[in-house]
Amino acid sequence: MKLDILAIAAHPDDIELACSGTILHHINMGKKVGILDLTQGELGTRGSSVLRLQEAKKAAKIMGISVRENLGFDDGFFENTKSNQLEIIKKIRLYQPEIILCNAIQDRHPDHARASTLVSESCFYSGLIKLETILDNKMQASWRPKAVYHYVQDRYSKPDFVVDITSYMDKKMESILAFESQFYNPNSKEPESPISSKEFLEFTKSRAAEFGRQIGVKYAEGFTVERLIGVNNLFDLY
Repeated sequence: MKLDILAIAAHPDDIELACSGTILHHINMGKKVGILDLTQGELGTRGSSVLRLQEAKKAAKIMGISVRENLGFDDGFFENTKSNQLEIIKKIRLYQPEIILCNAIQDRHPDHARASTLVSESCFYSGLIKLETILDNKMQASWRPKAVYHYVQDRYSKPDFVVDITSYMDKKMESILAFESQFYNPNSKEPESPISSKEFLEFTKSRAAEFGRQIGVKYAEGFTVERLIGVNNLFDLY
C-alpha cells in the first residue's frame, strides 16, 4: 500500500495530540495516511502497553487511518542506532510516503527529540540506492520522502507553517480521548500525570486556537521544516 503521508511518533498518542487535525484534513482530501509508532509507551504513568495498543487502534479508526504499526522499540531507551534506522527505513520503503510527519525537534520528553533525529536521518538514508534492505524475502527499492515536517508538541516552538484544522477540531479531541487511560477521566483510580488533568485538554485546544488566530481561523496545528518550502501559487497562502 502506497501512502501519501506517513506520521511517525515516539509514543502512541503523540500523533493524536500534535497533528491529528492535519491528518483528518488530508484524509478528507482523499489522501492515504498511515501511522508508525516507535514504542508502546510502556513507561507511561497510567495504563499499560496492552491497553495503549488497544487505544491506538481505536484512535486510528476514528481518524480513518489506512494502516497503523508499532515497531516495539524500548520506551525511554531507544537510540539512534543503525538497527533502529533500518527498521524505520524498511517501513518508509514499504509505504513510499511523499511526506513524513514526525516528533518535535526539541520537547519536554527526551524521547521526542531523539525520535525526531532518528526519523529524519532514516528518511535520508532510505534514499541511498547502495543501502540494501530486505522485507518479506524481497529486496526493497530505495525511497526518500519529498519532505519531513516536525509537529509542535508540549513545549512551544515557533512554527514555520500552520494548517487550518477548524473543521476537524472536535474529531481531533475524540481521537485524543480514545486514549482513555492517559487523559482526563474523573473516575480513574490511576496516579496523576502531567497530561491527565482537565487543564491539559484545555491547553491542547488553546494551543490550536493560538496557532489558528495567527492566520485568521479558529484552530490550527503548527509544524517546523528542515528546508525552505516552495509554493506554486501565492493565493494558496493565507
